[in-house]
Amino acid sequence: MNYDYLIVGAGLFGATFAHQMALTGKKCLVIDRRHHVGGNVYTEKTADIHVHKYGAHIFHTNNRAVWDFINQFTEFNHYINSPIANYKGEIYNLPFNMNTFNKMWGVVTPAQAQEIIEQQRAEITDGQPQNLEQQALCLVGRDIYEKLIKGYTEKQWGMSCSELPASIIKRLPVRFIYDNNYFSDRFQGIPIDGYTSIIGKMLAHCDVKLSTDYSELYSSFAPYTIYTGAIDEYYNYCYGELEYRSLRFETEIMDTSNYQGNAVVNYCEREIPYTRIIEHKHFAFGTQPLTVITREYPQPWEKGSEAYYPINNEKNNALYQRYQALAARNQKVIFAGRLGSYQYYDMDKTIANALCLASSLKN
Repeated sequence: MNYDYLIVGAGLFGATFAHQMALTGKKCLVIDRRHHVGGNVYTEKTADIHVHKYGAHIFHTNNRAVWDFINQFTEFNHYINSPIANYKGEIYNLPFNMNTFNKMWGVVTPAQAQEIIEQQRAEITDGQPQNLEQQALCLVGRDIYEKLIKGYTEKQWGMSCSELPASIIKRLPVRFIYDNNYFSDRFQGIPIDGYTSIIGKMLAHCDVKLSTDYSELYSSFAPYTIYTGAIDEYYNYCYGELEYRSLRFETEIMDTSNYQGNAVVNYCEREIPYTRIIEHKHFAFGTQPLTVITREYPQPWEKGSEAYYPINNEKNNALYQRYQALAARNQKVIFAGRLGSYQYYDMDKTIANALCLASSLKN
């Protein structure tokens, strides 16, 4: 065997783990079926603009160890995520805060906003919210739910809000202050030289093979495999397919210096097929003469397409537990990352998990 670890997936988890193990003198082979490193954080230059090829990625964390780790490889700018929502031409600030409530109802004080929300919460009388619709109504009331949540969410997930678990929306920020900063984390920003540069530096002392699918051939190269692909795919879907949502991206160079005035604009009505438009230059306060935009279209997932969001409902979570029990019997393969764990992770959590795994294996 030529390597200590075979790492399947050159995304953020795989690259972080490989870097840490290389520091201890371990030899790592990293493979990825895509033609590039970086996974979903991959960025590339178009019209002198760093384009987020798989959707917007804004780094944010309260974890000082993770922040110090990632800053070894790049410098971050001071970008603050302040998306806006467009509902039939009406513009609202996100996350839901006093600016949103003022535009929606004309209120100017937190007490006025809270009074309206409390009145609209009254229609939920069955105790704990049982689905996303009920959870949203409890959080912000009927008006905001109908305009800014319902259509967007049903496009994103491809099903009615009443069919989705309440947990999906529980982390949605709601603030009774005039603050458009989506994240409350202490550290946030965008890497000034793009995410791909970070991954390249992490993998500088590892062997990397791109456009390469995992097979038993490659597993013979190392005694241990870190597998960040889909766990059900690894086992040839022997128990059935886990469900995901996918995305389709349409990217366009525009002959204007400023298309929409903000990096992220959500389109909330159900009739518009895309969920948001990203204008990439605004992540870096760009002044280029052209601009690049990307429209995001949610799609059903099927074999061969990219799996972006696990559908963590009761049925899928039970199926994942069966695969996890199967994986527990395999001492040579560790399943990790978003697809291996069938769990959506922010970037900082992905890095923290990879650092934790690497630390546990150093001895």
